Amino acid sequence: MSAVRQDAWSAEDDLILAEVTLRHIREGSTQLAAFEEVGERIGRTSAACGFRWNSCVRKKYEDAISLAKSQRQKRSYYKKQPALPQVAGLAAPEMEQEVYKNDGVSEETLSIDAVIRFLRQWKGGLQESSRQYKLLEKNLREKEDELSRLRSENQRLLKEVSEVKTDYHVVNDDYKALIQIMDRARRLAFLNEEDEELKTRFKMDANGNLERIE
Repeated sequence: MSAVRQDAWSAEDDLILAEVTLRHIREGSTQLAAFEEVGERIGRTSAACGFRWNSCVRKKYEDAISLAKSQRQKRSYYKKQPALPQVAGLAAPEMEQEVYKNDGVSEETLSIDAVIRFLRQWKGGLQESSRQYKLLEKNLREKEDELSRLRSENQRLLKEVSEVKTDYHVVNDDYKALIQIMDRARRLAFLNEEDEELKTRFKMDANGNLERIE
């Protein structure tokens, strides 16, 4: 086994560590065996690989680890079955391979390309969520602006209604006063007519004397 290297871990070293460890998890092997394989490939001790995995790399691949464990459980399940019949010309190993392909993971290994695709999909989902969030924020601002506009319009209409009610009361009072004035004027005119009728009327005769007219 090579001696411990003192240089820093590269991105390629981390990817190899992740690829091999995830493969061992999926195949039901131990992480210790994975660390030993990685150590032989990159010239580090298994202890160094284990420390790197647990302290740095592992948390970047939580979803991939869950997927690998799920694949391990499926492999274990199919291995425990007494026999898998052939279906449409496919032998049992081929059927198992089809199961893994349907899950989007190859049988041999979770490759670096698969990890990259997973990260790209995750990034795309994050960008889509961000876009949806911004769209919702925009819609919320528009609704708030519309609500503010409607409140202002409502206040304006309430003010106009109040002014109309005030004008109505003033006009109504003026109308009542006018009716009273007209009624008094009509009664006065009627009394004047009666007074004229009651007054005695005279006319002058040919001799210049006033004569009462009945």
